[in-house]
Amino acid sequence: MQQRIYIDTSVFGGYFEEEFELWSKVLFEAIIKGEIKMLYSQMTEIELENAPRKVKELLKSIPEEHTEFLAITEQANNLADKYLFENVVGKTSRPDCLHIAIATLNNADVLASWNFKHIVNVTRIRGYNGVNYKLGHKILEIRTPREILEI
Repeated sequence: MQQRIYIDTSVFGGYFEEEFELWSKVLFEAIIKGEIKMLYSQMTEIELENAPRKVKELLKSIPEEHTEFLAITEQANNLADKYLFENVVGKTSRPDCLHIAIATLNNADVLASWNFKHIVNVTRIRGYNGVNYKLGHKILEIRTPREILEI
């Protein structure tokens, strides 16, 4: 069965950064081939508005049939606010909370990120999933592209 992986904005940028390039490219190649369904959201589009053109072009290069676009909903906003209320992260990290909320509510198999400070961080992952568990949502796998893929 095809995995549905939510890709946050850091993975798009990681495609063009030496430190993250290899694993980001392997992930996007799998998406382009149709081996993985890429979930991305309205939050990603907002964050990419000020990104370099090559980063924006990367999103446009993904075949539409291998993607699933997810809107920011009232339910996602409410869940993001719960993460903030529970002090999983500070108020300035609300966009990160929206990524987690959108991926959770849309039953992503995994959320892929290179954001080690606010997302791919064991303390944060436990916090997000503690809130998810308390509210009856599924536990969200949060990993780097490297942890998700095998070469």
